Amino acid sequence: MRTDVSGMPLEWITYQDAVRLYFNSQIAYTCGSNILTIRGGINAKSNKRSKVDVNSIIATYGNNKTLTNLYAPPLNNRTLFKRDDHLCLYCGNKLKSENLSRDHITPLFQGGKDLWVNVVTACKRCNNAKAGRTPEQANMELLAIPFIPTHAEYIFLQGKVVLYDQMEFLKQHFPRTSTLRNRL
Repeated sequence: MRTDVSGMPLEWITYQDAVRLYFNSQIAYTCGSNILTIRGGINAKSNKRSKVDVNSIIATYGNNKTLTNLYAPPLNNRTLFKRDDHLCLYCGNKLKSENLSRDHITPLFQGGKDLWVNVVTACKRCNNAKAGRTPEQANMELLAIPFIPTHAEYIFLQGKVVLYDQMEFLKQHFPRTSTLRNRL
């Protein structure tokens, strides 16, 4: 995971990108555990082999001026389903991604928008039963209130495999009231 100098989580990066940052002297500091050692060629002058130890969390120079309090991460089904813990927010069943769908609380044709606060995870059965109606019109109760993930929460939601030290680092940046805190 890459952070800025202040420790604000920015993004997941590949080990190749991390090595590039090390060699371009863009690393301000590292924390977390050493997850990989990359060995390169042998230097003709020193006769020593190059080596880079890649840490699980690296802080890079510069800052990300685009992150503001008005930040809203891009919406996609994979992160939406993970935000809602793969639960249908109507019937409460936990399902695999292929059995879930994105439901618009206020349907698009009724003026609803495709935004984090207007979408929830629904099983296909409940989404079809709700059809083009609001939950009130369909007499279906939502089990949770949808929310916009903060940048740190979104970084977590994007991660496929999150190491323990990375998770502990990210949790420090979650709001105290985050529903994601209770799941970890």
